[in-house]
Formats: sequence, structure tokens, C-alpha cells
Amino acid sequence: QLIARACLLNLSFCAIMCGPMNSSPEANEIEYGGDGTIVSDMFSLLSLCGSYLNKESKQNSNQKCKLSNPHALVVHCCLALATIAACLKSEGKSSASIILTSSHKKQRSRLSVLAHLSSADDTVKSCLQPHCAAATLALSTLISLENGGQTRSSLCETALALFPRMATLHTLLKLWLSDGSEELCRYNAGLLNLFGLRDGSIGLLETRLKWGGPLAVEQACSVGIPQLLIRLLTDGFSREPSDGKEVLTHRSGLSPLGVAWTLSALSQCLPGGVFREILYKREHLKLLTDMLSDMHLKVLAAWTGLGGGKKGVRELINSVVDILAFPFVAVQSSPNMPSTSASINSGFLLNIGSPGGRIGTENKEMLKTIEHNMPQYFQVLLEVGVPGCILRCLDNLNMEDISRPLAIVAKMVGYRPLALQLLREGLLNPSRVAKLLKGPLAKETLLDFLMIISDLARMSKDFYEPINKAGMVEYLKNFLSNEDPDIRAKACSAIGNMCRHSPYFYGPFAANKVIELVVDRCSDPDKRTRKFACFAVGNAAYHNDKLYEELRRSIPQLTKLLLAPEEDKTKGNAAGALSNLVRNSDVLCGDIVSQGAIQGPTEDGQQLLRGCSEPQQKGCSDRIPTKNRALRAAQDVRSHRVQALPAVIRAAPHHRAPQAVA
Repeated sequence: QLIARACLLNLSFCAIMCGPMNSSPEANEIEYGGDGTIVSDMFSLLSLCGSYLNKESKQNSNQKCKLSNPHALVVHCCLALATIAACLKSEGKSSASIILTSSHKKQRSRLSVLAHLSSADDTVKSCLQPHCAAATLALSTLISLENGGQTRSSLCETALALFPRMATLHTLLKLWLSDGSEELCRYNAGLLNLFGLRDGSIGLLETRLKWGGPLAVEQACSVGIPQLLIRLLTDGFSREPSDGKEVLTHRSGLSPLGVAWTLSALSQCLPGGVFREILYKREHLKLLTDMLSDMHLKVLAAWTGLGGGKKGVRELINSVVDILAFPFVAVQSSPNMPSTSASINSGFLLNIGSPGGRIGTENKEMLKTIEHNMPQYFQVLLEVGVPGCILRCLDNLNMEDISRPLAIVAKMVGYRPLALQLLREGLLNPSRVAKLLKGPLAKETLLDFLMIISDLARMSKDFYEPINKAGMVEYLKNFLSNEDPDIRAKACSAIGNMCRHSPYFYGPFAANKVIELVVDRCSDPDKRTRKFACFAVGNAAYHNDKLYEELRRSIPQLTKLLLAPEEDKTKGNAAGALSNLVRNSDVLCGDIVSQGAIQGPTEDGQQLLRGCSEPQQKGCSDRIPTKNRALRAAQDVRSHRVQALPAVIRAAPHHRAPQAVA
């Protein structure tokens, strides 16, 4: 008990428990968990207790070693091991070898001891005994150290062979929901609740689902495990009949560690087809958001057991976010997803390792179902108030921990009904935006926020005013000079979309000298930044000629891009920009001619003509005559008949630069 509590109070104490007591300072490598360490002695003690509790050993009355209370010894030894493992994981450790050693033989031996103790006899019901449940928790927590990787380690292979079958885990979960499990709450004055003793079997299930592949998910869904997990999450209070009346009976719930494992197991089950039952039912979605309430998060932050504190708050929020993101990830990961219908890179952090990311290639019928039911999902999200709930979560996290919740905001904002509720809930509140953009923000989080601004601006001019009130013009100006090319590119994309629907931002951009920097980005060393800068220039010239003088400097750079070996998208954006620079006035025609943007019917010289002859505006279908007129204009230029240029070019349809694609 002292070891467990010391580890909770001081995480560095865990390393002392795993390291040799008398290691030489000259030693290059330390064998963690090996002979001479306290954790090694713990396993020796557990092995002794296992032998003592064995039926055959009980029959030996002449046993030399007498243990006064082996059951309690197993309980507290396993709790100490579970605490050490959980604390190491919270510190970012991702290998159980620090406790089990790097020796495969010792790893298997120690895991076997825990597996044996977790099932004292052949009956599943015996797992409700405190010492069995404690051993199960230790086994789960140790293996959870291996769950951070993307590949299954040999240690995981060894552990999975010792895990109970899926049917046995199903029976275990049902037992946790029975009245018999309540006896654990009274054990040792409820000490076991602090350490999440009831969570061990859920940890085993979560690991089996993570590494068992689609077959494990199919087995779990076929026996109704997802439904049992929902019941476990709602079992803190259950209604039971008494004398014909329903009364509230308090039942011991899951610890924060168990809740995190339960949510992870639910997330793994979603590809099995249960996503409709979990995500499309208001009561189930309400259950998830209730766990993110301010009151619950404050209690969790004050929790001193496993899974509590600020890190526990972060893990809970991230676990709920991963579940909510499943349909978004599935739809946006579809191989048929058009780049123009949504920003497929929004919230990309959630796509990594998500079960939804495999739907597009593994189950196309399920993908069609998800796509068809997205409006229903949006409706449930709005009814439960998920957008506002996620925004409030940001206030309960440190800046370095907001990546995942902001990532799902970036996914939701691509859909107008959700975007409207996000804005009503204060997404672009100036104080919130200032806190985000003036604080130490991870790169992927900043890119997501810039994508949020870009998506809102692209969606409708109705969002221009809140974007402006949030002070985004000044922030974007600074990002245009950022040392990171991805940030510069995203800033250019956002500025282009802020000029897409109306000239609303022309004045603010001119007043803050933003256009000068955008023009400079047309010759940026990064090719994606050049592409989006041309896009921004084109839209800045589309609606009127107010910014033509500021954009004059872009003509040589746009012309150079037309003639350089750039990707087609960049050339198209540059051609569209040059076309728009003569759309509203002929003041820049001379500069375009002098820079050689129209050279005649050569392969390079026709780049602008292609930009003019392939408009994206509806109603411009007379493309062949348009191209012929533009070609004649080029021939006139080569013959020095420049006076014909403005009328001919204006005869060609002008267009906004193509929609930005990340």
C-alpha cells in the first residue's frame, strides 16, 4: 500500500521500484525489472502466493512457509504493480519491459503468474474475488503499456495467448453488472475503488479488441459486448423495483481508468456496425456528453487515484472525441471523397489510427450507410449540444492538450448546421481566439484552426463578419511570415477564401498591408504556399479593382509561374489571377503585356489562355469561340496592336481562382 501511494504522489518513485537498488554509476545500461529490483521481488512474492493458493498446495499441511493472509498480499501487491504501470504510462512510457524485463522467458513467466492468479479456479465467478480482480487489473495495466504502438509486439502476442476468450470476457462484464460484484465495494473500506479494481476485465477486452483485428470486433459485437459497455457506463445509479416502486440504488461505478478503457473498447467496436446504436441514439450521445460536463471534469481533476488529475481529464475528453469523430473520419477517408466538398485534411490528427479510417477500403456498404445517415447524426449532435460541449472542454484543458478536441471542431465546421451552432456557442469569441493564437500552440492544432477559418470563409459570406470581429486579419498577416511553410500556405488559403464571396475583406486587407505579403508569397520557396498565394491573389482581384494597385507587383511573379515547371494547379491559379486582374479595369493590361503573360500560340504562351478559356463560373459554356478570340488577342499583341487587348480580354469570361485544395 505504501508503494502504491508513493507512486501516485511522486511519479519518479516508479523508476526506483523498477531499477536495481545497487547499480554501479559506471554501468552503461540498466536492466529494469531484473533481479535485485523491488518489482522482481513482487513477482517472486506473487509466485509464492500463487503456489500457496493452489488447490494442491492447500492440501499439503506440512508446508514450510505459512502466509497469514495470502489473498490480501496478492491484492495489494497487484495494486502496487498496476499503479506503477499506470503511472509509467502517464509519463509517456510505451513498453512493459521496464517492469517485465527484456527477457522473453521472464516476461512469459511473470505474465503467467498474473494470469493464473486472475482465475483462481475454473469458474468465471471466482474472478469477482478481490485477489483475482486485482491480478486482472495488474495484467491489464501492464499490457496497456504496449498499446501505444501501431504494431503488435511479441510481448502482446505472449499476453494475448494468456487472455480469456471473448465469450469469457462477455460473462465477466455481465458479472460486474450483478449484485454479487457489490461485495468488492466493501472490501477493505472501499480502498479497491480508488484503484479501479473492477476495471481489469475491461482492460483485457480493450487490448483484445485493439490487437485482435476485425475478427475480435465481430466476435464482440455478436455477443452484445458494446451494449454491456454502455450499461457499465450508466450503472452508477440503477433503478430497481422495491415493493412495487422504483428506487435509486447506488452501485459502484467504474474508476476513471476503467472509463477510459471502456470508451476505447467502444471506439474499437464501432466498425462492427454498432455505430448506429451508439451514435444515432440521443440517450447514448447524451451519456457521452454528460461525462464532459464541467462538474464531472472538475471532480475528475481532483481524483487522486489512477486515471485522475489533469491528465485524466485530457484522456477522458480525447476518448469521447475519438468516438464522436468516427463518422466524420469514415466519410472524409472515403476514396471517392471529392476534394472540393470538404477539407479532408481538417482534424487529420483524428484520422491516425481511427477505426473509421479503414471503412472506406474494408466495408464500402457500411460507408454508404454512414454517408446516407450523416444528416441524422448531425441532428442528434445538435439536439444534444455536442458542438458547445466540445468548445467548453477547451476551457478545461491546458493549451498543449487541446489538439484532439479542436480537431473534431475542425471536422464539424465543414458542415453548415454544426458550424452555425459552433459560432453561436462562441467558437470565434475574440477572447477565445486570442487565447488560442497567442498561446503556445502545437503546429497541427494551429493548422486546424486556420482550416476552420478557411472552411467558414469558403462556405458563406455570412461568416465574414464574425471572422473579422475575431481579429483574424492581423493574425493572418503575421502567419504569412511564419517560418513554417505549412502555416504560410494555410494562411494564404484562408485569405483566398475570405475574398471568395464578396469584397468584404478588401478594405481590412489593404489597411493592414496584407496584400503586400500575399504577393510576396507568390514567389515563396514552398510550392504549396505559391499555389495558395496565387489563389488568394485571384480572389483579391475578382470583385472589383480596389486592390489592383497593391496587386500590380504580382504580375511578374504570376507570369514567371506560368512559364516555370510548376504543378498544373499552381499554373491554373496563376492564370486565373492574371485573368481577374483585367476583369474590372484595364489599368493593369500594359503590365501584363510587358511581362509577356500573353506571348502567342506557343505551348507556354497559352497558359493564360487556358485560364481564361476554362472558367468555373456557371453559364460560361461558349469555350471554343472564347479560346479563338483569346488566341487572336495574343496574335495582335505579337503584332504590337496592343490597343485591341483590353476589349478582347474582357470578352473572355473571368473567374475566381479554383477552390483551394490542401
